[in-house]
Amino acid sequence: MEKSKVSKSGIPYLHFGSGEPLVLIHGLGEEKEGWENQYELADHYEIIIPDLGGHGACNKSDGISIQNFAADVTELLKELGIESAHIAGFSMGGVVAQEIYRQAPDLCRSLLLVSTFHVCPKILRKIIYKSKKAKFEKLLSTGGQGEYAAKLALYSWKEENVNNFIKSFQPKPHIFLSSLKACLNVDNSSLLPTVRVPTLVIGGQYDSILPVQLQLWIHKLIPHSEFTILRNTGHITKLEAKDRFNYLVRNFLNRQKMVV
Repeated sequence: MEKSKVSKSGIPYLHFGSGEPLVLIHGLGEEKEGWENQYELADHYEIIIPDLGGHGACNKSDGISIQNFAADVTELLKELGIESAHIAGFSMGGVVAQEIYRQAPDLCRSLLLVSTFHVCPKILRKIIYKSKKAKFEKLLSTGGQGEYAAKLALYSWKEENVNNFIKSFQPKPHIFLSSLKACLNVDNSSLLPTVRVPTLVIGGQYDSILPVQLQLWIHKLIPHSEFTILRNTGHITKLEAKDRFNYLVRNFLNRQKMVV
């Protein structure tokens, strides 16, 4: 078990391994430990995994926004003396990764955008937030969100997968709903065509939360990006296809070393 540290601004984070810096940003309702299956990447990379505001062990609950999530990560990297890093984000974390590029493009050696999106059309905002808010609130208040979310997020409902997912999916009701609302207001349509760093986009074949067509859309907007669909996976590709996922990440990052 890796030991957590806390930044000067109150951001808990994991920091281990050696090599080029690689930041791993978790998704909505997750904790930094949701990247446990990727800890093995520390054999060749300096791994930094923060808890975003209000998530996991982070007690910061004011100013929940994608912009503030990104600013917290960039501030953490400055505190650690890291001038540039590979930035990987899963789901909401992928949106945060895009915002980091907006705020500090020179900080990004590359982007890895996993099971994520770049825009939420207005009509979907109404469907997802307004019509589902009551259901989310009920699930979060009764503690039934883990199993419900697992069945939505996973392609394979094997007990091991479900248990591992629930272990790192520990949403706090207020933070979850505030973060969800922040996600629904994102529109990076004009940002993505300006991305000038190597980018890998990964989608899950049977993702029912953020369908793979959304990742294809991202790929088409980012010049010279790469796009891979992991077969027989749902939303949580980093869990359901650990070995294939880690191979993809290693292969992509190794090629960036060759380019440098």
